[in-house]
Amino acid sequence: MIGIAALVAGIVIGLVLRPSVPDVVQPYLPIAVVAALDAVFGGLRAYLEGIFDAKVFVISFVFNVLVAALIVYLGDQLGVGTQLSTAIIVVLGIRIFGNAAALRRRLFGA
Repeated sequence: MIGIAALVAGIVIGLVLRPSVPDVVQPYLPIAVVAALDAVFGGLRAYLEGIFDAKVFVISFVFNVLVAALIVYLGDQLGVGTQLSTAIIVVLGIRIFGNAAALRRRLFGA
């Protein structure tokens, strides 16, 4: 319940204050969001399977975001940032849809 309240508060604060994202961070933000979504869907799946561990979730969340941002940064330095960004989105997208399918099977039996 606290998590949902924090999410709603964060959305409201974001809509009211309209924060700007620095230009330096903009290439990494979409990748970080997708990496965070991967961790969230993995956490939901683990919760429904009864194996959720908050410590593992937090570490997974932070680690996914940092590794994805690091890969994009290295790609930018090597001149292949767009290709690596696409690769990260594809890999994390596959993981997200795999977790979503597991959630669907668990919740709806289909």
